[in-house]
Amino acid sequence: MVAILANNNRPRKYWNDLKKKLKEEGSELSEKIGQLKMAAQDGKNKLTDVADTKQLLRIIQSIPSPNAEPFKQWLAKVGSERLDETQ
Repeated sequence: MVAILANNNRPRKYWNDLKKKLKEEGSELSEKIGQLKMAAQDGKNKLTDVADTKQLLRIIQSIPSPNAEPFKQWLAKVGSERLDETQ
């Protein structure tokens, strides 16, 4: 997901830098990310970071990219609608 949204030629490094930045900002996201062995392109099973829906949405919010913008706009719309419902 990070590779697609960030549109970066080094998505693994981008993801590691993003996790570090979030941790420095006080986010506990990186502590909540799990790892599962998943098949890689070379056919070997490698540990891969995995996240639940809430964590994925938080990651999307943290990626400054045109690819992430439609998701951010959708999140803002849904959040606004939810707030309107609770009022």
